[in-house]
Amino acid sequence: QVQLVESGGGLVQAGGSLRLSCAASGSIFRINDMGWYRQAPGKQREFVATITSGRSTEYTDSVKGRFTISRDNAKNTVYLQMNSLKPEDTGVYYCNAKRVLLTTVIGDYWGQGTQVTVSS
Repeated sequence: QVQLVESGGGLVQAGGSLRLSCAASGSIFRINDMGWYRQAPGKQREFVATITSGRSTEYTDSVKGRFTISRDNAKNTVYLQMNSLKPEDTGVYYCNAKRVLLTTVIGDYWGQGTQVTVSS
């Protein structure tokens, strides 16, 4: 099993910044992709950003140029630096980790979520 613990959420004014952290522990062998998803009230959970063990990154269009995902493999931690925050960024942010064997996802793990609220 893999445990993911997020931190760093909070309340911030529009235009401000927050940095989310997610620490992985447990059976982290072959954890390749780590990423962030978010869920706004009344909406489905959506992809935000992901980073591979080789540090390749992908972002959803709405956060490109504002958010930066990074990881520290030695600490088994992934970060999400969020700048120029907008009210529409409000939601619960979830950390995700995928265990991959060759090209098949054989494990999919989620953190408990951290609330991000951006006031206008």
